[in-house]
Amino acid sequence: MTKYREIIRLTGLGFSQRNIMASCGVSQKTVVKVQKRARELNISWPLDESMTDTELQKLMFSKESKVSASKKMPDYAYIRKELLRNGVTKKLLWTEYIEDCRANGEEPLMYSQFCYHIQQDEQKHRATMHINRKPGEQVEVDWAGDPATIIDPDTGEILKSYIFVGVMTYSQYAYVEAFLDMKQRSWINAHVHMYEYFGGVARILVPDNCKTAVIHNGDGKTSRSMKPIRNWLSIMALLLFRRVSGLPRISRMLKER
Repeated sequence: MTKYREIIRLTGLGFSQRNIMASCGVSQKTVVKVQKRARELNISWPLDESMTDTELQKLMFSKESKVSASKKMPDYAYIRKELLRNGVTKKLLWTEYIEDCRANGEEPLMYSQFCYHIQQDEQKHRATMHINRKPGEQVEVDWAGDPATIIDPDTGEILKSYIFVGVMTYSQYAYVEAFLDMKQRSWINAHVHMYEYFGGVARILVPDNCKTAVIHNGDGKTSRSMKPIRNWLSIMALLLFRRVSGLPRISRMLKER
């Protein structure tokens, strides 16, 4: 699905079309089209907090969500079940769906329409509650999914890599880095690199129940690896999302602990 909300947000913040294209992974044609439509509808950032991405898409380009009656619709029950499995993505399910349509001589949906209708179905079956967040207040961190693989350019050896992901809760702005292990040193280095990338620190850091950060699932106790990070955050909280010049020194301090 096109990132209408993010394109509108970056436009409102004064970013160039080139920067928006790079950030959202879309073509210049898409950026121009969204900006033009937003001006026609007098839509600007910030948007109404209660407006979902689906509602925004309907408002801006309602015709794009219409599907010919001759096209085969996805099997929503099967898709909901499969998406709960590790490693299964909408792109993979769409590929299976396309192959099934071709085998039966049926007309398939395009990928964007496929994702749109899945999201519509998810809205019907998922209970949600909107929680107000402040920009830059919170970052969620975790090791993501199954290990990936990388190839050593010198030896050709295939190595496992573990993906660290940090996401700013308000903007969904993400930092991703691969490590050769999930040990404490890698965990701390991942946070240092993430905050260097973001250019500052958040007041709240929320780790998921990964073993590097949490001792026992459910009791709220965090591991020793979180102590230096918490100390760092308490020191740096007043510099919330300002440029931090002392990050290399902080990095050395965390490594020494």
